[in-house]
Amino acid sequence: MDSLGSLNAFVRAAETRSFTVAGRQLGVSSSAIGKSVARMEERLGVRLFHRSTRSITLTAEGALFLDRCRRIFSEIEAAELELSQTHEAPRGTLRVGLPLVGMLMIPTLAAFMRTYPEIMLDLDFSDRIIDVIEEGFDAVVRFADAGDTRLMSRALGTYRRRLVAAPAYLAAKGVPKTPNDLKAHACLHHRFPTSRRFEQWPLPPEQAGVEIELPKTAVASTLEPLIYMAEQGLGIAYLPDFAIGRQLREGLLVTVLYDYTDRSGPLRVLWPSSRHLAPKLRAFVDFLAANLIPAVEGEADSGISF
Repeated sequence: MDSLGSLNAFVRAAETRSFTVAGRQLGVSSSAIGKSVARMEERLGVRLFHRSTRSITLTAEGALFLDRCRRIFSEIEAAELELSQTHEAPRGTLRVGLPLVGMLMIPTLAAFMRTYPEIMLDLDFSDRIIDVIEEGFDAVVRFADAGDTRLMSRALGTYRRRLVAAPAYLAAKGVPKTPNDLKAHACLHHRFPTSRRFEQWPLPPEQAGVEIELPKTAVASTLEPLIYMAEQGLGIAYLPDFAIGRQLREGLLVTVLYDYTDRSGPLRVLWPSSRHLAPKLRAFVDFLAANLIPAVEGEADSGISF
């Protein structure tokens, strides 16, 4: 018998306490089962069974080995089940952690729901640090590299932050030519809700410290109000391109100081490390990778720069 077949023979013999019954279940002779177990004992260097003319019983080592073998066959069964499910529509609840700006990913998530109607999304929007495993999340999307070795990750792409304003605002207030010019403009700032720190605007080394002097026309802990205020011509905002793709495409916002806004970062989806990726999670990861960033880049690159 091969290695897997020998393990199966051992498990059947241990559970039935009989080489004869194990052989009958597997369609081989009792002597074939006995010889297979004997070869395994010789290879392992331990006795797995106490044998008598009437019965067999597990040794302490045999009981330990039986437990491990059962786990192996359980994993095989799970793998076979997973493969069989790949032919079925993914279904079930998927708990996903998203950053607060993830509200701006809703069009992509809505498209996912239409594609996979049997998956129910349970979305948690927060910028706090999430313990994916301890808190029972299936996946989280974050603008950072994975730092937890217990997690698997897949890069969805990169995003770039831009300084943007409405054309009407720039027509009235003028177009800034250098970062120092921002001191004369209405500036719309984002403050991280957890740390309460202001997001720094892009300034070259020779302008270090200028960001402290920038006017604070408005401050918000989420991006949606900053986007709206910028659209209304109330000032300049510093925003990730994926959040303003439509506005850039339609000309509602335009980019200023493009050469200074080269700060970019990774966008990743993370999930607990596992030998088996559930069909619903695989569908979610593959869908984000195929649809989120390509759509964003296609929209954002159409924005006009000043």
